[in-house]
Amino acid sequence: MPPTPSMDRRRLLSAGGALGLAAAAAPLLGPTAHAAPAGPRTTVTDLGPAIEQFALMSGLLVGDTVYIGSRNQQPTRVIGFHLPTRKVVSRTDLGSGHSVQALAADPTGRYLYAGILTKADEGKPNLFRWDLSTPGRPAAGIGRTGDRDIRELAVAPDGTVYAVGGVPGDAPALWMYDPGTGEVTGLGVPDPKATLARAVAATDTTVYFGAGSVLAGGDGASRACLYAYDRASGAFTDITPKELTRDPSLRELAVHGDRLLASTSGSTEHAKLAVLDLADPSAYTLMPTEGGVVKNLTAAGDRIFFATDAGLYSCTPATRTVTPLAHDGPDLGEIWGLDHAGGTLAVVSGYGFVGEVDIAAGTAVITELGSAGAPVTPQTTMGIAADHRYAYVGGNNVIARHDLRTGEVRNLRAPGEAKDAEVLNGVLYTGQYNSQGIWRYAPGPGGGPRRAAGFPGEQNRPLDICWDDVNRLLLVAVQSDTEGGGALWTYSPGKAEGTAYVNPVDADQTVRAVAARDGVAYLGGDNPSARGPRGTVVAVDPVGGRERWRIDLPLALGVAALAVRGRHLYGLTRRGGFFVIDTRSRRLVHTADHRALCPGFAAMVTSRNVVYGVSDTTLFRFHPETFAVSTVVAAIDGAWYSGPHVNADRDGRLYTMRGHRLVRVDDRPVFGA
Repeated sequence: MPPTPSMDRRRLLSAGGALGLAAAAAPLLGPTAHAAPAGPRTTVTDLGPAIEQFALMSGLLVGDTVYIGSRNQQPTRVIGFHLPTRKVVSRTDLGSGHSVQALAADPTGRYLYAGILTKADEGKPNLFRWDLSTPGRPAAGIGRTGDRDIRELAVAPDGTVYAVGGVPGDAPALWMYDPGTGEVTGLGVPDPKATLARAVAATDTTVYFGAGSVLAGGDGASRACLYAYDRASGAFTDITPKELTRDPSLRELAVHGDRLLASTSGSTEHAKLAVLDLADPSAYTLMPTEGGVVKNLTAAGDRIFFATDAGLYSCTPATRTVTPLAHDGPDLGEIWGLDHAGGTLAVVSGYGFVGEVDIAAGTAVITELGSAGAPVTPQTTMGIAADHRYAYVGGNNVIARHDLRTGEVRNLRAPGEAKDAEVLNGVLYTGQYNSQGIWRYAPGPGGGPRRAAGFPGEQNRPLDICWDDVNRLLLVAVQSDTEGGGALWTYSPGKAEGTAYVNPVDADQTVRAVAARDGVAYLGGDNPSARGPRGTVVAVDPVGGRERWRIDLPLALGVAALAVRGRHLYGLTRRGGFFVIDTRSRRLVHTADHRALCPGFAAMVTSRNVVYGVSDTTLFRFHPETFAVSTVVAAIDGAWYSGPHVNADRDGRLYTMRGHRLVRVDDRPVFGA
């Protein structure tokens, strides 16, 4: 479905509206007005762990054992899945960060190296080594790279380890660990405009570094780039095939014989696979694909095997043929590990299983990791939605369905991540990252979730969902990680039709939040980069995409959440700035600083004619007349992965997280004068 043209950018601020904005700008960071409700009656019901699974983010075959790194769980860990017995036979807990994306083994197969991802610098090692000859002993933290997150590791034939990754705001470097000295050394930044590196490979003489901007794209960030680092001279040389630079990021690298395999993440085009001659990288064979990403490269003889968002593929560079790899197993979902051994592919699926695919026979054996002995523990969560019967919580490749009558919890498989969700007439609708569009699930015998609508692939990160009851449209606020800007998606469940309005705020601001009232959609703008505008609020007709008006708020940080009550549009910024706009006069009528309750991202919902907000720390409400804030549940401290959420069922009860547990909050405040 092609996107519609960008909306008109008419600015309809009246003189009075402009004066009101200027007058209200000063107290945006001023003192907070607190007013306790006269007699609140609040009941909090614990509904149990929100999501429990063994979530994963990496897989590597060493000998006859597949080593698998955990995702968004505490503590981070690596398990060993023994293929002959199909059992988990070893485990080590790392204790730092939230996920293990990078695994690599030394040439002898004795040492397994692991790199972690973390939300903030914890002052601890992010590089670990596990001696597989003594798997009962824990992995040791052996060093830290200056880039906080390690996305990929490679070990050269002489045992030297190379790491790449990134940290928000800085260009990624190439890092080296010398097992002889135990030192971690930075080798330089090849591309100062790149925002993330996810690919590295090494030979005796050369290290290959792949980067780009699959996160924090736009604003002049580089596209896919591939550099060769000469280990003797320390010099970087750009060897990027020109066709790959149309994609945002170099996704993976692998050395196979005398060839370098390089793949990309796509955006406005399909991802690509290039096979380069190591002796002369300017000589290469390009093989376009039909996937949004090409990763998990492995090879046998003249055949290359890889995963895309659509499944397994094989290709033969000599004939430039790319073909799907058919098998009789289930959907493999998001693939995080792929290795070839003896005519079989060992597939590590984000759904929490290992698949063994016989290439010649087309058969597959699936082993669920939880049943095989992997630790099943609570996971950090994403979107939440509820009605009178079920509450749903989004995670990695799963949506947990909580039966509110029986307490039963069932994990529903859905690719990617349900960033936000709504339940309409008993049907669940989710915004699925990455580039998965809108998915739907109707409880009953019809099976699991399925895609309801797809949208432009570069509009990849849905952030916020609301229901427009007048136009009967589901509205989704979206960010484009690769291109910058964002979109408003609209979807009609009745017509099963969707539309994408690209860059409705501007080319720099993502659409971070959306709210609807009386047939009007209100969009909150945010800019993840350090430069450019942020904090614009736009009122839009969601049927045709026509802009009605906009206000550019004087915010240091962009909009995090919006909610509507009556004529007032409530908004929170990404660090607790609070504002209220009168939608009739289009004037800013109230501001406050709520950083004490809301130190970061937030979400809001209107329930029982009261606007509620939740942060990483607190559930709170706003007085419907004075806009003063009061605490509903202190120290709620939800275990969120990508920002907090709160939703309400049709009876007005709220659903959010307290720690790793889903809670229902029945709040009945009595507001004083």
